[in-house]
Amino acid sequence: MKIDPQCRYTKSHEWARKEDDLIVIGITDYAQQTLSDIVYVELPEEGDEITKGEAFGVVESVKAASDIYAPVSGEVVAVNEKLEDEPELVNSDPFGEGWLIKVRPDDAGEMDELLTPEDYEKVVAEEEAH
Repeated sequence: MKIDPQCRYTKSHEWARKEDDLIVIGITDYAQQTLSDIVYVELPEEGDEITKGEAFGVVESVKAASDIYAPVSGEVVAVNEKLEDEPELVNSDPFGEGWLIKVRPDDAGEMDELLTPEDYEKVVAEEEAH
């Protein structure tokens, strides 16, 4: 399992990474492995507002559909259009080409409330132990 040291994480397996004044959001390597082959991704539109802790999209795999929760609140300024035709990018490159959305955060301080890579590793280890 890969963990990007540049990202912050949620217990629900989303990642958030600062990119200038924006926050890039995706699902973690662990999440995509758990879901297996992703066949569809439903995302908000540019201009939509997302709220920290609330679902903003859905990832569907051959096994299940899973809500995606916002790690921060803000305005969606970019959506990864490639995922319409290539949802499998989330599987092959969850921290790169498989990013989901970019947001302009309402409060940049929300990033500091997210899990560090080390804390996220502990969350995953606990889940795998059960």
